[in-house]
Amino acid sequence: MGDEERNLVEILEEHNAIDIAKYINYVSGPQAGAVATFSGTTRDTFDGKTVVELRYEAYVPMAVRRIKDICSSARASWSLISIAVAHRLGPVAVGETSIFIAISSVHRADALDACKFVIDEIKASVPIWKKEVYANGEVWKENSEFLERRTELGNANGGLREEHSNPLHFYNK
Repeated sequence: MGDEERNLVEILEEHNAIDIAKYINYVSGPQAGAVATFSGTTRDTFDGKTVVELRYEAYVPMAVRRIKDICSSARASWSLISIAVAHRLGPVAVGETSIFIAISSVHRADALDACKFVIDEIKASVPIWKKEVYANGEVWKENSEFLERRTELGNANGGLREEHSNPLHFYNK
């Protein structure tokens, strides 16, 4: 395999379920002593409200590019063999998977640490937007990781103008 990065990044169009086995098989191999995974699923309640589904939208070319950059950053910090990331778009019903990450490495610590890093970075910086649909309404959601990153950037840069720092700004017009 040489220095080639073995990454699979897919943003799935509406109504395409994530094939978890596909991504686990992609990262598995005889040199892998560990495969760490993360599966983000739609839960049935949030803050006491009944969740019907989540709906995802994305700027796909930028989302794919940013996820690939995150994979490269993970490789710079940990000794990894393969990385697979899949994220669904459109409606995702309660109990279904919206994002799946699989990472292999020789030793478990690298795979586990990298898996946490990848999901946290995706939630903080990838242009994928989530709408929670409740039994009695709906709302676009900002990830807490994004809000923390925005605050950090604002403090580092002397503050950001709201319309440039909030990807949900376009939905609020």
